[in-house]
Amino acid sequence: MSGSSSVFDASASAIGYLYQLRYALLAGLREFGTDASWTVSVEVVDDVEIIAAGENRRWQLKHRAGGTRITDGSTDLWKTLRIWSEAIRDGSLDPARTRLLLLTTSTVPVDSAAHYLQTGPGRDVGKAHELLEAAAAKSASDAKKKSIEAYRGLKDDQRHAMVAAITVLGDGPTIEDVHWDLLQICHFAVGKQAAASLLNRLEGWFIQRCIQTMRVAAAMPISGSEIDEKFSELRDQFRTYNLPIDDDIAEMTVTREEYGERTFIRQLDLIEIGSRRIELAVRDYLRASTQRSRWARENLLLPGEIGTYERRLREEWETHFAVMQDELGVEAAEETKIAMAKRIYGWVETEFRRNIRPECHDPFICKGSFHILADDQRVGWHPDFEARLLTILEPAGGAVNGGD
Repeated sequence: MSGSSSVFDASASAIGYLYQLRYALLAGLREFGTDASWTVSVEVVDDVEIIAAGENRRWQLKHRAGGTRITDGSTDLWKTLRIWSEAIRDGSLDPARTRLLLLTTSTVPVDSAAHYLQTGPGRDVGKAHELLEAAAAKSASDAKKKSIEAYRGLKDDQRHAMVAAITVLGDGPTIEDVHWDLLQICHFAVGKQAAASLLNRLEGWFIQRCIQTMRVAAAMPISGSEIDEKFSELRDQFRTYNLPIDDDIAEMTVTREEYGERTFIRQLDLIEIGSRRIELAVRDYLRASTQRSRWARENLLLPGEIGTYERRLREEWETHFAVMQDELGVEAAEETKIAMAKRIYGWVETEFRRNIRPECHDPFICKGSFHILADDQRVGWHPDFEARLLTILEPAGGAVNGGD
Protein backbone atom coordinates (compact mmCIF):
# COMPACT_ATOMS: atom_id res chain seq x y z
CA MET A 1 0.00 0.00 0.00
CA SER A 2 1.40 3.41 -0.91
CA GLY A 3 1.96 6.08 1.70
CA SER A 4 -0.83 8.28 0.32
CA SER A 5 -3.30 5.38 0.36
CA SER A 6 -2.39 4.59 3.95
CA VAL A 7 -2.99 8.18 5.02
CA PHE A 8 -6.31 8.24 3.18
CA ASP A 9 -7.48 5.00 4.82
CA ALA A 10 -6.47 6.22 8.27
CA SER A 11 -8.23 9.53 7.70
CA ALA A 12 -11.39 7.82 6.46
CA SER A 13 -11.35 5.50 9.48
CA ALA A 14 -10.97 8.43 11.88
CA ILE A 15 -13.86 10.26 10.20
CA GLY A 16 -15.93 7.10 10.51
CA TYR A 17 -15.41 6.94 14.27
CA LEU A 18 -16.11 10.65 14.72
CA TYR A 19 -19.24 10.21 12.60
CA GLN A 20 -20.47 7.50 14.97
CA LEU A 21 -19.90 9.68 18.03
CA ARG A 22 -21.44 12.76 16.49
CA TYR A 23 -24.48 10.92 15.13
CA ALA A 24 -25.03 9.11 18.44
CA LEU A 25 -25.19 12.48 20.20
CA LEU A 26 -27.62 13.82 17.61
CA ALA A 27 -29.80 10.71 17.80
CA GLY A 28 -29.83 11.02 21.57
CA LEU A 29 -30.79 14.68 21.57
CA ARG A 30 -33.61 13.90 19.15
CA GLU A 31 -35.10 11.58 21.77
CA PHE A 32 -35.94 14.60 23.90
CA GLY A 33 -39.55 15.55 23.68
CA THR A 34 -40.65 12.01 24.48
CA ASP A 35 -39.03 11.21 27.81
CA ALA A 36 -35.54 10.67 29.23
CA SER A 37 -35.89 6.95 29.89
CA TRP A 38 -33.56 5.96 27.08
CA THR A 39 -29.89 5.04 26.80
CA VAL A 40 -27.27 5.36 24.10
CA SER A 41 -23.92 3.62 23.66
CA VAL A 42 -21.25 3.74 20.97
CA GLU A 43 -19.02 0.87 19.84
CA VAL A 44 -20.29 -1.47 22.55
CA VAL A 45 -22.63 -3.94 20.82
CA ASP A 46 -22.88 -1.98 17.56
CA ASP A 47 -21.71 1.30 16.09
CA VAL A 48 -24.55 2.96 17.96
CA GLU A 49 -27.26 1.43 20.14
CA ILE A 50 -30.29 3.26 21.50
CA ILE A 51 -32.81 1.65 23.81
CA ALA A 52 -35.96 3.74 24.15
CA ALA A 53 -39.57 3.02 25.04
CA GLY A 54 -38.89 -0.71 25.17
CA GLU A 55 -37.43 -0.70 21.65
CA ASN A 56 -33.84 -1.62 20.87
CA ARG A 57 -32.29 0.16 17.89
CA ARG A 58 -28.89 -0.93 16.64
CA TRP A 59 -27.16 1.21 14.07
CA GLN A 60 -24.38 0.55 11.62
CA LEU A 61 -23.03 3.81 10.19
CA LYS A 62 -21.05 4.10 6.97
CA HIS A 63 -19.52 7.42 6.00
CA ARG A 64 -18.34 7.27 2.41
CA ALA A 65 -17.11 9.66 -0.25
CA GLY A 66 -19.61 11.27 -2.58
CA GLY A 67 -20.66 9.13 -5.52
CA THR A 68 -20.37 5.82 -3.64
CA ARG A 69 -23.25 3.35 -4.19
CA ILE A 70 -24.41 0.56 -1.91
CA THR A 71 -25.07 -2.32 -4.29
CA ASP A 72 -25.99 -5.94 -3.57
CA GLY A 73 -22.30 -6.79 -3.54
CA SER A 74 -21.08 -3.81 -1.52
CA THR A 75 -18.57 -4.59 1.20
CA ASP A 76 -20.35 -2.14 3.52
CA LEU A 77 -23.58 -4.10 3.16
CA TRP A 78 -21.99 -7.47 3.76
CA LYS A 79 -19.86 -6.36 6.68
CA THR A 80 -23.03 -5.11 8.30
CA LEU A 81 -24.85 -8.38 7.63
CA ARG A 82 -21.92 -10.29 9.11
CA ILE A 83 -22.02 -8.27 12.35
CA TRP A 84 -25.73 -8.83 12.79
CA SER A 85 -25.60 -12.49 11.68
CA GLU A 86 -22.91 -13.31 14.24
CA ALA A 87 -24.86 -11.50 16.95
CA ILE A 88 -27.97 -13.52 16.14
CA ARG A 89 -26.00 -16.75 16.16
CA ASP A 90 -24.41 -16.07 19.56
CA GLY A 91 -27.76 -15.02 21.03
CA SER A 92 -26.91 -11.36 21.72
CA LEU A 93 -29.38 -10.09 19.12
CA ASP A 94 -33.06 -10.93 18.78
CA PRO A 95 -34.26 -9.54 15.42
CA ALA A 96 -37.88 -9.90 16.50
CA ARG A 97 -37.30 -7.30 19.22
CA THR A 98 -34.66 -5.11 17.58
CA ARG A 99 -34.65 -2.56 14.79
CA LEU A 100 -31.53 -2.85 12.68
CA LEU A 101 -30.60 0.37 10.93
CA LEU A 102 -27.93 0.80 8.29
CA LEU A 103 -27.25 4.51 7.82
CA THR A 104 -24.96 5.29 4.92
CA THR A 105 -23.95 8.39 3.03
CA SER A 106 -23.85 6.20 -0.11
CA THR A 107 -26.53 6.34 -2.76
CA VAL A 108 -28.99 3.44 -2.89
CA PRO A 109 -29.51 2.17 -6.49
CA VAL A 110 -33.05 1.47 -7.61
CA ASP A 111 -34.02 -2.23 -7.51
CA SER A 112 -31.14 -3.15 -5.19
CA ALA A 113 -31.57 -5.07 -1.94
CA ALA A 114 -30.87 -1.89 -0.01
CA HIS A 115 -33.55 -0.10 -2.05
CA TYR A 116 -36.18 -2.61 -0.98
CA LEU A 117 -35.16 -2.26 2.67
CA GLN A 118 -35.84 1.46 2.83
CA THR A 119 -38.93 2.85 4.48
CA GLY A 120 -41.97 3.81 2.45
CA PRO A 121 -44.36 2.17 0.01
CA GLY A 122 -41.54 0.63 -2.03
CA ARG A 123 -40.29 -1.49 0.88
CA ASP A 124 -40.30 -5.19 -0.04
CA VAL A 125 -38.56 -7.48 2.44
CA GLY A 126 -39.19 -10.58 0.32
CA LYS A 127 -37.54 -9.04 -2.73
CA ALA A 128 -34.60 -7.81 -0.65
CA HIS A 129 -34.11 -11.29 0.80
CA GLU A 130 -34.20 -12.80 -2.67
CA LEU A 131 -31.54 -10.39 -3.95
CA LEU A 132 -29.29 -11.00 -0.95
CA GLU A 133 -29.55 -14.76 -1.40
CA ALA A 134 -28.62 -14.38 -5.08
CA ALA A 135 -25.66 -12.12 -4.24
CA ALA A 136 -24.42 -14.58 -1.61
CA ALA A 137 -24.64 -17.47 -4.07
CA LYS A 138 -22.63 -15.84 -6.82
CA SER A 139 -20.03 -13.82 -4.91
CA ALA A 140 -16.46 -15.06 -5.22
CA SER A 141 -14.82 -12.16 -3.40
CA ASP A 142 -12.36 -13.12 -0.67
CA ALA A 143 -13.14 -9.82 1.04
CA LYS A 144 -16.75 -10.91 1.56
CA LYS A 145 -16.13 -14.60 2.18
CA LYS A 146 -16.47 -14.46 5.98
CA SER A 147 -19.45 -12.15 5.76
CA ILE A 148 -21.31 -14.49 3.43
CA GLU A 149 -20.39 -17.50 5.58
CA ALA A 150 -21.81 -15.75 8.65
CA TYR A 151 -24.99 -14.85 6.76
CA ARG A 152 -25.50 -18.33 5.32
CA GLY A 153 -24.63 -19.87 8.67
CA LEU A 154 -27.99 -18.72 9.97
CA LYS A 155 -31.10 -20.82 9.58
CA ASP A 156 -33.55 -19.76 6.88
CA ASP A 157 -36.03 -18.34 9.37
CA GLN A 158 -33.25 -16.42 11.12
CA ARG A 159 -32.13 -14.85 7.86
CA HIS A 160 -35.73 -13.90 7.05
CA ALA A 161 -36.18 -12.38 10.51
CA MET A 162 -32.92 -10.43 10.27
CA VAL A 163 -33.70 -9.00 6.84
CA ALA A 164 -37.19 -8.04 7.99
CA ALA A 165 -35.68 -6.12 10.90
CA ILE A 166 -33.33 -4.09 8.68
CA THR A 167 -34.00 -0.56 7.53
CA VAL A 168 -31.55 1.06 5.13
CA LEU A 169 -31.19 4.83 5.27
CA GLY A 170 -29.33 5.84 2.12
CA ASP A 171 -27.99 9.21 1.04
CA GLY A 172 -27.61 9.92 4.74
CA PRO A 173 -26.21 13.08 6.29
CA THR A 174 -22.46 13.60 6.14
CA ILE A 175 -20.41 14.34 9.24
CA GLU A 176 -20.67 18.02 8.33
CA ASP A 177 -24.45 17.74 8.01
CA VAL A 178 -24.71 16.13 11.44
CA HIS A 179 -22.55 18.89 12.89
CA TRP A 180 -24.90 21.47 11.38
CA ASP A 181 -27.94 19.72 12.86
CA LEU A 182 -26.30 19.70 16.29
CA LEU A 183 -25.38 23.34 15.89
CA GLN A 184 -29.01 24.19 15.14
CA ILE A 185 -30.13 22.50 18.36
CA CYS A 186 -27.56 24.52 20.29
CA HIS A 187 -28.59 27.66 18.42
CA PHE A 188 -32.15 27.28 19.65
CA ALA A 189 -30.86 26.70 23.18
CA VAL A 190 -28.43 29.62 23.59
CA GLY A 191 -28.56 31.77 20.46
CA LYS A 192 -26.38 31.93 17.39
CA GLN A 193 -23.31 33.54 18.92
CA ALA A 194 -22.81 30.97 21.67
CA ALA A 195 -24.03 27.89 19.76
CA ALA A 196 -20.61 26.71 18.57
CA SER A 197 -19.12 27.16 22.05
CA LEU A 198 -21.91 25.15 23.63
CA LEU A 199 -21.57 22.40 21.03
CA ASN A 200 -17.78 22.16 21.48
CA ARG A 201 -18.24 21.57 25.19
CA LEU A 202 -21.15 19.16 24.75
CA GLU A 203 -19.29 17.08 22.17
CA GLY A 204 -16.16 17.04 24.32
CA TRP A 205 -18.09 15.74 27.30
CA PHE A 206 -19.98 13.17 25.20
CA ILE A 207 -16.80 11.78 23.63
CA GLN A 208 -15.24 11.34 27.08
CA ARG A 209 -18.36 9.54 28.33
CA CYS A 210 -18.33 7.24 25.30
CA ILE A 211 -14.69 6.42 25.95
CA GLN A 212 -15.61 5.46 29.51
CA THR A 213 -18.33 3.08 28.32
CA MET A 214 -15.98 1.52 25.76
CA ARG A 215 -13.09 1.02 28.18
CA VAL A 216 -15.05 -0.62 30.99
CA ALA A 217 -16.84 -3.83 30.04
CA ALA A 218 -19.52 -3.48 32.73
CA ALA A 219 -20.00 0.27 32.30
CA MET A 220 -23.54 1.51 32.07
CA PRO A 221 -24.61 3.15 28.79
CA ILE A 222 -25.19 6.89 28.74
CA SER A 223 -28.71 7.63 29.90
CA GLY A 224 -31.06 10.21 28.51
CA SER A 225 -31.35 11.88 31.89
CA GLU A 226 -27.57 12.22 32.08
CA ILE A 227 -27.40 13.89 28.66
CA ASP A 228 -30.37 16.09 29.59
CA GLU A 229 -28.68 17.20 32.81
CA LYS A 230 -25.38 17.92 31.09
CA PHE A 231 -27.04 19.82 28.26
CA SER A 232 -29.04 21.89 30.75
CA GLU A 233 -25.94 22.57 32.84
CA LEU A 234 -23.94 23.73 29.83
CA ARG A 235 -26.85 25.73 28.41
CA ASP A 236 -27.21 27.63 31.70
CA GLN A 237 -23.53 28.61 31.53
CA PHE A 238 -24.28 30.60 28.38
CA ARG A 239 -27.13 32.62 29.82
CA THR A 240 -26.68 36.39 30.10
CA TYR A 241 -26.06 36.02 33.84
CA ASN A 242 -23.35 33.38 33.50
CA LEU A 243 -20.19 32.32 31.65
CA PRO A 244 -18.82 28.79 31.18
CA ILE A 245 -16.08 27.50 33.45
CA ASP A 246 -14.33 24.74 31.52
CA ASP A 247 -13.22 21.60 33.32
CA ASP A 248 -9.86 21.42 31.54
CA ILE A 249 -9.04 24.94 32.76
CA ALA A 250 -10.47 24.47 36.26
CA GLU A 251 -8.16 21.48 36.70
CA MET A 252 -4.96 23.17 35.45
CA THR A 253 -1.95 23.07 37.77
CA VAL A 254 1.40 24.81 37.55
CA THR A 255 4.48 25.51 39.67
CA ARG A 256 6.21 28.77 40.47
CA GLU A 257 9.25 27.66 38.52
CA GLU A 258 7.20 27.45 35.33
CA TYR A 259 6.31 31.12 35.67
CA GLY A 260 9.75 32.42 36.56
CA GLU A 261 9.74 35.78 38.29
CA ARG A 262 6.56 37.38 37.05
CA THR A 263 5.71 40.74 38.60
CA PHE A 264 2.73 39.34 40.51
CA ILE A 265 5.06 36.77 42.10
CA ARG A 266 7.55 39.49 43.01
CA GLN A 267 4.70 41.32 44.69
CA LEU A 268 4.04 38.30 46.90
CA ASP A 269 7.73 37.96 47.70
CA LEU A 270 7.73 41.57 48.91
CA ILE A 271 5.30 40.66 51.69
CA GLU A 272 6.91 37.28 52.47
CA ILE A 273 4.07 35.03 51.37
CA GLY A 274 4.90 31.34 51.80
CA SER A 275 5.82 29.08 48.87
CA ARG A 276 2.61 27.03 48.97
CA ARG A 277 0.43 30.14 48.81
CA ILE A 278 2.52 31.44 45.93
CA GLU A 279 1.93 28.16 44.07
CA LEU A 280 -1.82 28.62 44.60
CA ALA A 281 -1.55 32.19 43.32
CA VAL A 282 0.26 31.02 40.19
CA ARG A 283 -2.42 28.39 39.65
CA ASP A 284 -5.22 30.96 39.96
CA TYR A 285 -3.39 33.36 37.63
CA LEU A 286 -2.99 30.62 35.02
CA ARG A 287 -6.60 29.48 35.24
CA ALA A 288 -8.07 32.99 35.17
CA SER A 289 -5.92 34.23 32.29
CA THR A 290 -6.61 31.05 30.27
CA GLN A 291 -10.36 31.11 30.88
CA ARG A 292 -10.62 34.81 30.13
CA SER A 293 -8.67 34.32 26.90
CA ARG A 294 -11.01 31.51 25.86
CA TRP A 295 -14.08 33.62 26.57
CA ALA A 296 -12.63 36.41 24.44
CA ARG A 297 -11.62 34.06 21.63
CA GLU A 298 -15.13 32.59 21.51
CA ASN A 299 -16.78 36.05 21.62
CA LEU A 300 -18.65 35.24 24.81
CA LEU A 301 -17.83 38.53 26.51
CA LEU A 302 -19.69 41.78 26.15
CA PRO A 303 -17.76 44.77 24.81
CA GLY A 304 -15.67 46.21 27.64
CA GLU A 305 -16.80 43.54 30.11
CA ILE A 306 -13.31 42.59 31.27
CA GLY A 307 -12.34 46.24 31.67
CA THR A 308 -15.44 46.92 33.75
CA TYR A 309 -14.79 43.88 35.91
CA GLU A 310 -11.17 44.86 36.53
CA ARG A 311 -12.23 48.40 37.42
CA ARG A 312 -14.61 47.04 40.05
CA LEU A 313 -11.88 44.85 41.51
CA ARG A 314 -9.39 47.69 41.56
CA GLU A 315 -11.83 50.06 43.25
CA GLU A 316 -12.46 47.50 46.00
CA TRP A 317 -8.70 47.15 46.43
CA GLU A 318 -8.18 50.94 46.46
CA THR A 319 -10.43 51.31 49.50
CA HIS A 320 -8.61 48.62 51.48
CA PHE A 321 -5.22 49.92 50.39
CA ALA A 322 -6.10 53.49 51.40
CA VAL A 323 -7.28 52.29 54.83
CA MET A 324 -4.00 50.43 55.28
CA GLN A 325 -1.98 53.54 54.39
CA ASP A 326 -3.91 55.65 56.90
CA GLU A 327 -3.43 53.10 59.67
CA LEU A 328 0.28 52.76 58.96
CA GLY A 329 1.14 56.43 58.84
CA VAL A 330 4.53 57.60 57.59
CA GLU A 331 6.80 56.12 60.26
CA ALA A 332 5.65 52.49 60.20
CA ALA A 333 8.31 49.81 60.53
CA GLU A 334 8.84 47.33 57.71
CA GLU A 335 7.56 44.49 59.87
CA THR A 336 4.28 46.37 60.43
CA LYS A 337 3.95 47.18 56.72
CA ILE A 338 4.31 43.51 55.79
CA ALA A 339 1.79 42.45 58.42
CA MET A 340 -0.78 44.95 57.15
CA ALA A 341 -0.13 44.00 53.53
CA LYS A 342 -0.69 40.34 54.38
CA ARG A 343 -4.10 41.28 55.76
CA ILE A 344 -5.10 42.80 52.41
CA TYR A 345 -3.77 39.81 50.49
CA GLY A 346 -5.54 37.42 52.86
CA TRP A 347 -8.77 39.33 52.19
CA VAL A 348 -8.33 38.65 48.45
CA GLU A 349 -7.45 34.99 49.04
CA THR A 350 -10.24 34.01 51.41
CA GLU A 351 -12.91 36.71 51.80
CA PHE A 352 -13.59 38.96 48.84
CA ARG A 353 -15.54 37.53 45.88
CA ARG A 354 -16.72 39.72 43.04
CA ASN A 355 -18.28 37.66 40.25
CA ILE A 356 -17.79 38.77 36.67
CA ARG A 357 -21.43 37.74 36.17
CA PRO A 358 -23.94 36.83 38.90
CA GLU A 359 -23.80 33.04 38.40
CA CYS A 360 -20.17 32.76 37.29
CA HIS A 361 -18.77 32.28 40.76
CA ASP A 362 -15.67 30.09 40.57
CA PRO A 363 -13.17 31.72 42.99
CA PHE A 364 -10.19 31.44 40.64
CA ILE A 365 -11.68 34.06 38.31
CA CYS A 366 -11.69 36.73 41.02
CA LYS A 367 -8.41 35.72 42.67
CA GLY A 368 -6.62 35.16 39.38
CA SER A 369 -7.86 38.49 38.02
CA PHE A 370 -6.31 40.25 41.02
CA HIS A 371 -3.00 38.59 40.14
CA ILE A 372 -3.38 39.75 36.54
CA LEU A 373 -3.82 43.30 37.87
CA ALA A 374 -0.86 42.83 40.20
CA ASP A 375 1.22 41.62 37.26
CA ASP A 376 0.45 44.91 35.51
CA GLN A 377 1.15 46.84 38.75
CA ARG A 378 -2.41 48.17 38.78
CA VAL A 379 -2.84 46.76 42.29
CA GLY A 380 -0.31 45.78 44.93
CA TRP A 381 0.00 44.50 48.46
CA HIS A 382 3.01 46.17 50.03
CA PRO A 383 2.28 49.85 50.84
CA ASP A 384 5.40 50.83 48.90
CA PHE A 385 4.96 48.27 46.12
CA GLU A 386 5.46 50.73 43.25
CA ALA A 387 8.81 52.03 44.49
CA ARG A 388 9.99 48.55 45.55
CA LEU A 389 9.13 47.01 42.18
CA LEU A 390 10.86 49.86 40.35
CA THR A 391 14.03 49.06 42.26
CA ILE A 392 13.73 45.33 41.63
CA LEU A 393 12.79 45.50 37.96
CA GLU A 394 15.08 48.32 36.77
CA PRO A 395 18.28 46.18 36.85
CA ALA A 396 16.54 43.78 34.45
CA GLY A 397 16.07 46.58 31.93
CA GLY A 398 12.89 47.96 33.43
CA ALA A 399 10.82 45.19 31.89
CA VAL A 400 7.44 45.09 33.52
CA ASN A 401 5.69 41.99 32.28
CA GLY A 402 1.96 42.14 31.67
CA GLY A 403 -0.68 39.50 31.22
CA ASP A 404 -0.49 36.76 28.64
